[in-house]
Amino acid sequence: MRAYGEKTGQAIVLLLIAGSGMVAIARGMSLTFLAIRLQQDFGLSPAMIGVLIGAGPLLGAAVSPFAGTISDRIGRRVVLVTALLFAGLGLVGLGLAQSVAAFALAHIVSSVSAAVYEPVSRALMSDAAPEKLRLKMFSWRYLMINAGWAVGPMIGLAIGANSPLPFVIAGIVHFVFAAAIFAVIPAALANSAGRTAAAQAPGFRRLSTALRDRRLLFYVGGGTLLMAVYGQWSVTLSQYLTTNLADGMKIFAWLVTTNAAVVVLATAPARLAIEKIGPMRAMVLGCVLFLGGELGFAISTDATMLIGFMVLFTIGEVLVVPAEYVLVDKISNDNNRGAYFGAHSLSSVGNFVGPLAGGLALGAFGGQGMFMLFAILAAGSAVLFAIGYASPPPASLNGQAMGTSGEIAEEALHRAYGPAFA
Repeated sequence: MRAYGEKTGQAIVLLLIAGSGMVAIARGMSLTFLAIRLQQDFGLSPAMIGVLIGAGPLLGAAVSPFAGTISDRIGRRVVLVTALLFAGLGLVGLGLAQSVAAFALAHIVSSVSAAVYEPVSRALMSDAAPEKLRLKMFSWRYLMINAGWAVGPMIGLAIGANSPLPFVIAGIVHFVFAAAIFAVIPAALANSAGRTAAAQAPGFRRLSTALRDRRLLFYVGGGTLLMAVYGQWSVTLSQYLTTNLADGMKIFAWLVTTNAAVVVLATAPARLAIEKIGPMRAMVLGCVLFLGGELGFAISTDATMLIGFMVLFTIGEVLVVPAEYVLVDKISNDNNRGAYFGAHSLSSVGNFVGPLAGGLALGAFGGQGMFMLFAILAAGSAVLFAIGYASPPPASLNGQAMGTSGEIAEEALHRAYGPAFA
């Protein structure tokens, strides 16, 4: 693995893979029903629910581009343990909160901590695994995360979706994972890995230089609209189902499980499709499937129709997630790739835009109006990506800009395919 030994590296990788799966189960059994608890326990309107739930991801979007740099300086172990402890405290707080203010604070703590955990955990996997095994390691992690989200909502429903218990259990899972990381990862290993990478971390100047690339700006804009469509789809869909359909909560749990199961089954075929038709065409196709799925939700009258259109929607998801990373990678190079992906992570602000805009549309125009809005956003995303793809590279960048063809596309697909939850 590395100089510190193959056994230690294997233990770290296996721990992160297993832990990521357990965290996904914990978050699936609790956060899936967040909007329902706000609606039933606190009586909030759809717009207020969207603002409250979106605030956490919005702050996380501001923090995540710099999380890796922090771990480079102070060590990955301390950052991961701290992030998991605060994420666990936030989840317990969500379950025990008796006021909207306490609920909002707990949600922000949990969301920001999760935003810190994700990039640092992927960096530590890269530290521990040799390059030839990273695709396999990330693929296993990707599979475990989606499997966790497939079973988590059903466990939460069995425990009691509207009770504090799923949140408390989820917090305990995070505490246990933090303790395991502290016990397994040597402090010297974490700190030495951080000092090695610190000198290569991009700063504010390199981030600013990346944002001068019009192609990247259009990709960030398109990615923001995409994230608004699929990043927090459970927030608005759960509110619509529980107020408009009998057994809406059970139908919603089945839709969440369907989404995660299709991601697991369709990931490999989607990767082959992207390699065959190219990332830009795959991106457009995925946006079209999103549009079709949203229009299908608008006309669905029973669980069977909703599940069918969720399959369509999810196939779009497994196409756009890796294709988006390939497109960003193709306009970057070895000297500025960190800055480009750091800037691109700003598109996660869509996790705030989606619940807010969807909640406002749901309150003002009903479910059909909300689904039409998301369909329009999906179409707009395809347009922005197409404009960015057709734009010329800037005259001067920190390093030569990549062309739009070449072997780097395949290499980028391998890198992007693994950590789909970036």
